[in-house]
Amino acid sequence: MFDIWEHWFLAILLAVVFAGFIKEWMPVEVVALSGMFMCIATGILPVSEAFSVFSHPAPLAIACMFVLSAALERTGVIDSLGEWFERVAAKSERSMLVWLIVLVAALSGFVINTPVVVVFLPIIVAICRRKDWKASRFLIPLSYAAIVGGTTTIIGTSTNLIAAGDAEARGLEPFGMFEVSRLGVIFCVLTLIYLTTVGRKLLPDRVTLASTIEPESSREFITHAFVRKGSPLLGKDFNETPFAKIKQMRMIEVRRNGLRVRVPLRDIKFKEGDELFFKGSPEGLKTVSETKGVEVTVGDDLGLEGIQTESAVLMEGILGPDSSLLGKTLKELKFRQRFGVIILAVHRRGQNLRERFEDERLAFGDTLLVQGSAEKMRRLFEQRDFVNLSAPSTQEYRRGKAIWAILAVVAFVVLGALGGFEVIEKIPTAVLALGAALFVVALRCVDAQDAYEAVEWRIILLIMGMLGIGLALDNSGLVTELAMSIKGATEGWDPRLLLAVIYLFAAVMTELVSNQAVAVLMTPIAIQIGHQLGVDPRPFVVAVMFGASASFSTPIGYQTNTFVFGAGGYKFGDFFKVGFPLAIFLWLMASLLIPILWPF
Repeated sequence: MFDIWEHWFLAILLAVVFAGFIKEWMPVEVVALSGMFMCIATGILPVSEAFSVFSHPAPLAIACMFVLSAALERTGVIDSLGEWFERVAAKSERSMLVWLIVLVAALSGFVINTPVVVVFLPIIVAICRRKDWKASRFLIPLSYAAIVGGTTTIIGTSTNLIAAGDAEARGLEPFGMFEVSRLGVIFCVLTLIYLTTVGRKLLPDRVTLASTIEPESSREFITHAFVRKGSPLLGKDFNETPFAKIKQMRMIEVRRNGLRVRVPLRDIKFKEGDELFFKGSPEGLKTVSETKGVEVTVGDDLGLEGIQTESAVLMEGILGPDSSLLGKTLKELKFRQRFGVIILAVHRRGQNLRERFEDERLAFGDTLLVQGSAEKMRRLFEQRDFVNLSAPSTQEYRRGKAIWAILAVVAFVVLGALGGFEVIEKIPTAVLALGAALFVVALRCVDAQDAYEAVEWRIILLIMGMLGIGLALDNSGLVTELAMSIKGATEGWDPRLLLAVIYLFAAVMTELVSNQAVAVLMTPIAIQIGHQLGVDPRPFVVAVMFGASASFSTPIGYQTNTFVFGAGGYKFGDFFKVGFPLAIFLWLMASLLIPILWPF
């Protein structure tokens, strides 16, 4: 007999956890693990069972897929495909759109889709800049193609791996590598048709963050010099110097003893050794040099020495999900002093912030417009805190190892497929993924340290936390009670109608919270509903897989949507305008096709 207090406690806990996901009070993985801890602390989840989540096959398989994806990225395989795409696809807007959807969807069936989007983002932006096309016409399709492409195989998305692993653990026949491909390919074709017809007309023409700055800004220069001993500037305010009268160049910063002087420029009294930073156009530099007493050369009348002038490059970068800058303000980071570059603007959730953004806490998906010297820009983007949107990656690839990375993925897929078709004895997906990951590390397609960094541990921890909460729901009997309640409320319903409801509920939830969390919570309920109805639960599990991946209507439901949100200069409603009709269309098709492809 189950205690009623446990049900109430878990219901409230789930509500708090979901609210934490939506409101972002804390990182989502911390929210999930805190929920799991509360289940342990109250005794609903025994400690021995709680730690069984660390042996669950899904997190291991997903971590290994991150490593495999990193191997393909580090060896230049994905980059080579991107270069090929750039050569053959950009003949017209429609041609590029078709090739983009086909190539990205195909890649996303076998590679974690985030690195695919990261590689293609700057390529698309660069092509659009050269062709004078709007990048916003292509970046939403890029994300949608990555999402539907992930549904074509069991390994294409973490949602499928979680649902398949949980179903197998509950006694269902294991899912084959390509079992979901029939519906996944149909989803890809339908998405391609939609985005090249009706959806293409709905795609917005948005400006990127860089286009909000005047073109002349990209031809500005940053100049800095030191105040030497005996300079006539010593003890004077800024307004008392010739610098205050120069129109095409402005002083942007003064450093003293290596630290930024944090008082308004007009109140600074110059001292010996002060380092002065200016920004301006080439004309401004000329004006400085021609101004009496302001010639910026060694031995000039102002007592400035050590002049260094660098061409200022204007670039865009987007913060990734694992950036070390997340949750911190530019002021806290001392961004200008740390990187030697200037932040001109920030794009966040449909708004371009040009003023008072230094106190804003940085978040995943924020797009920053950065200006600085080419060398400092290179160092900035080498930090891996940013994804460079202004130019494709220039990192050195281990192209000589590419054949081994490809071989590892091919062997992984082929062995999985042969097991799924019962040609050989089925090997668990997690075991295949582990073997492939160890292979690429052993052959140095990717270093061990890079392999660790490639894994998005926040996703792994999120899944583990939600698996713990899922076990608590099982132990308390709440899953069974929910299934029985749903059965009672839908008494007499056709199972196909109930399947449509399950898909729709998963699709709505994944727009609000993590798709991994939806898969963890919905899969056991779907299986129990099948058992309660006396039919095969498999179609319901498939509905969860596809529904939990169907995030098209908001930019926050799926990681790839968040990536392109800031990069394309989109507004929040753009995703609903383009994605909602697609979501409804795919829901109707899934409700019709799943019972045919997976009979009850």
